[in-house]
Amino acid sequence: MDCHVKTITREEHLRFVSARPSVSHLQTPAWGDVKPDWRAESLGWFDERGDLVGTGLVLLRPLPKLKRYLAYLPEGPVIDWGAADLERRLEPMLAYLKQRGAFSVRMGPPVVARRWSAEAVKAAIADPGARRLGDVEATVCNPGADAVAERLRRTGWRRTEPGGEDGFAAGQPRYVCQVPLAGRSPAQLQNGFNQQWRRNIKKAEKAGVKVVRGDHEDLPAFYELYVETAERDRFVPRPLAYFRRMWTALTAEDPDRMRLYLAHHDGEVLAAATMLTVGEHVWYSYGASTGRRREVQPNNALQWRMMCDAHELGAAVYDFRGITDTLDEDNHLLGLLRFKVGAGGEAVEYLGEWDYPLNKVLHKALGLYMARR
Repeated sequence: MDCHVKTITREEHLRFVSARPSVSHLQTPAWGDVKPDWRAESLGWFDERGDLVGTGLVLLRPLPKLKRYLAYLPEGPVIDWGAADLERRLEPMLAYLKQRGAFSVRMGPPVVARRWSAEAVKAAIADPGARRLGDVEATVCNPGADAVAERLRRTGWRRTEPGGEDGFAAGQPRYVCQVPLAGRSPAQLQNGFNQQWRRNIKKAEKAGVKVVRGDHEDLPAFYELYVETAERDRFVPRPLAYFRRMWTALTAEDPDRMRLYLAHHDGEVLAAATMLTVGEHVWYSYGASTGRRREVQPNNALQWRMMCDAHELGAAVYDFRGITDTLDEDNHLLGLLRFKVGAGGEAVEYLGEWDYPLNKVLHKALGLYMARR
């Protein structure tokens, strides 16, 4: 099929996204408003008849003092990745972005490569010979993903290597943890939890932990806990203005796109989290908690309320987002993997992010610059 790519309106973009059961929240028009350091454009793929058959939110980051851009499509574009003529869908995108002044394109195909059941991940963690999740036999493999990867390599795309700690790169996570919700009642969901999770939910109920939905004015309470979490877990926090912008932009597009939840106990907020929804996919986005009164288990209570609300919204999946792929007992990130898998979550590997250098000299220079940071 011959495709051509051109800019489309936000309304056209949102209509296309809204008609699909699952599209990443990073591929909604409003996400561009969350990233003011980037210039956002909505791209549309049109077939020979002029029908819109794909969309992409592209973020353009200018190089200092040059009118050249890094083009980034996080967890996109939203096209038919299984199409026999995949190359003919990507080529017009590259041509369009080159014309716009892009020197390099990065994208994250929303294609699942492998899945590991909660039981398989638990067994892998317990196996002293297993070092990384990718080395353990998967519960489900998608042969179509290997075909897509091979076609991308053949046409000049290169997979980016994780630049962060144990699979946590500067871009989007390659490994995530997802709890399947479709066709399961809340009772069945809880039956999928491990004993520790079920025990902690009961402890929170007995202790009187109350989880409530917050609003824009509750963001400072969330942020206070978020900064404490950043200090404890050794990451650089985003500014409060980022979360205010995120709330304003996403809820303007859809009142239910972003929610805030807070876990109260004896008049104090002990934990808080943001939840994002697009179609049948719900994400646990940002979490925050205090080190005080952990014995009342506010985090488990918070997640359980969010899962129940996601189920009530008709979600097919509750996505815990990024996990580490390391199985090393000495790694502090393993506790996060245990926590998420304990809720009955599957480990899911995506194809990862891929680069295409439109200008090899500038692309290489950017790579050297990023490596020194």
